[in-house]
Amino acid sequence: MDCLTVVLLVILTLLVLYEIHIRLLPSNKAAQQFPGPRRLPVLGNALTLLFNDQVSTFKLPRKWAQKYKASYRLVIRGGFIINAIRAQETEALLSSTKLIDKSLLYTFLYPFMGVGLLTSTGQKWFHRRKILTAAFHFNILPKFLMTFQEECDKLVQKLDVDVREGKTTTMQSLAARFTLNTICETAMGVKLDSMSMADEYRAKIQEVVKILLLRVMNPWLVEEFTYRLLGFRGRLMKLLKPIHAFTRSIIKQRRNLFHANVKNLDDFSEENIYMNTNQRYALLDTLLASEAKNQIDEEGIREEVDTFMFEGHDTTASAITFIFLTIANHQDAQLQLSEEIKTMIAGRTNPNEPLSIHDYGELKYMDRVIKECLRLYPPVPFISRAILEDTWFGERFIPKDSMANVHIYDLHRDPEQFPEPERFDPDRFLPENVEKRNPYAYVPFSAGPRNCIGQRFAMLELKAILTAVLREFRVLPVTKREDVVFIADMVLRSRDPIVVKFERR
Repeated sequence: MDCLTVVLLVILTLLVLYEIHIRLLPSNKAAQQFPGPRRLPVLGNALTLLFNDQVSTFKLPRKWAQKYKASYRLVIRGGFIINAIRAQETEALLSSTKLIDKSLLYTFLYPFMGVGLLTSTGQKWFHRRKILTAAFHFNILPKFLMTFQEECDKLVQKLDVDVREGKTTTMQSLAARFTLNTICETAMGVKLDSMSMADEYRAKIQEVVKILLLRVMNPWLVEEFTYRLLGFRGRLMKLLKPIHAFTRSIIKQRRNLFHANVKNLDDFSEENIYMNTNQRYALLDTLLASEAKNQIDEEGIREEVDTFMFEGHDTTASAITFIFLTIANHQDAQLQLSEEIKTMIAGRTNPNEPLSIHDYGELKYMDRVIKECLRLYPPVPFISRAILEDTWFGERFIPKDSMANVHIYDLHRDPEQFPEPERFDPDRFLPENVEKRNPYAYVPFSAGPRNCIGQRFAMLELKAILTAVLREFRVLPVTKREDVVFIADMVLRSRDPIVVKFERR
């Protein structure tokens, strides 16, 4: 027997032993409880995830959802992954007060955001959540509304130029500029358009997202050694250096302004800050107050500001893009929205005054339209948790060290919860229809203990832009809903530009 034959026999023996080891793991028992694609020896389902581009990576879970019509499993090198696309499993995961740890995928965000509200867990997460909850109190929203309305006025002026010149409008770039401006002012207290590096900041944020996505898409980049060896870590840190420097410079400026206006921290509250001055409240002010009370350090403030800058602009920009795509393709809904806005304004004591929180609250049909658009096009189509202890999803066992993914895009298309799921129907969100559904069947802002802290902020921003635009313009379709090709990304995104045409009413 020659040496090559011996080596091959040894390798084959080791592979057989490894496969036996995998078969004896708790993950193998768990895998038998759920449907899923055929597993190969040793590799499991790993090969199905390799060599996909962004389009095929997005399509693959959709194919499995259609095939199995139930939450399904994957097994990667013995590791168990449950993919929840039905409310039963989603509720078991998201309602838990113990299963709150984010999965390995979120560690890729550490260089950018650090370990803040999005990525942290345990006592650190509870502490940060407690600090920031007050900043999103209902009483704070009117302070943010002024910023939304000012940016809406700028947007209307921009659209007016496009209309006069007969141009169509690409929604992604328009929405991203709007939301980055609003989050920059509401989170940090500065007008991004007034900053010399505004365009550079926007461009670098986009480049950071591309590199982070590249790591998620390519399993060989998961290992830190490979990621560094191929130069991706260096490229990322080079991009992040000016972004973090910009954030820190704003924090420093705002800290000086904060202490000039707040003399007594015991009297500080988000409701009364700058009550008698022209200075507006920013989320950063809450963090600075906590810093002064030794509840958070400077790096912690930077983590949270960068988190809100990223989460607060890209997700909302995605929502705006697909809302305008939808109403452009459903003129009946757009007409009803326009009529509701006219009726609301006509019923006000002074129609010329800026709209209030109460005014936007009267737009019940708009509320349903937005919710239905978020059902069809959830800005965050996928969230992931680490299962760090043995648990049960109903009667099915989930072993520790598993990963649980919620595919929100597919969850929102469960035909049992949403009949004819691709049909646009805002009446799905009439109170009597909502009551019939499992509350975990619709989770555009996640749900449970780690739900999105800024969901009321986002809903108000969406209502503000829809109201401002539809008061002045009709939205006509260029891109058709059925022609949209989605790609895998950190938020829901289309391969091609989403284009509409605005015209004056």
